[in-house]
Amino acid sequence: MDINFPYTIARNGRSASADRSKHIRDMIRQLLFTAPGERVNRPTFGCGLHQLVFEPNSFELQSTLEFIVRGALQEWLSDVIVVSDLRISVEDSTLSVHITYSELGLPGAQTATFNRSF
Repeated sequence: MDINFPYTIARNGRSASADRSKHIRDMIRQLLFTAPGERVNRPTFGCGLHQLVFEPNSFELQSTLEFIVRGALQEWLSDVIVVSDLRISVEDSTLSVHITYSELGLPGAQTATFNRSF
């Protein structure tokens, strides 16, 4: 059973569940917007995107963010997805992460966009 994120209680009084595709998108979202050190038993989990979002927007910043995100996705989610494309854009105070990935064991690619305003 894959638990829904954010955690909610279903009508039957149990933990709400999510289908596999939604659960994978939820895991990507958690990885992107969790700072390393934020989780007690997993100190290296996360990307630390919050730390770099206020840096001056440049090609170097976007390359750094893409490198960090690719590394985190490879480390933490390589057992469920394969990333084929990753694009990051920063406009004003909004960070957008566009990911094209394939779920292992399933045909076809999926695209997801995650936005965060700071």
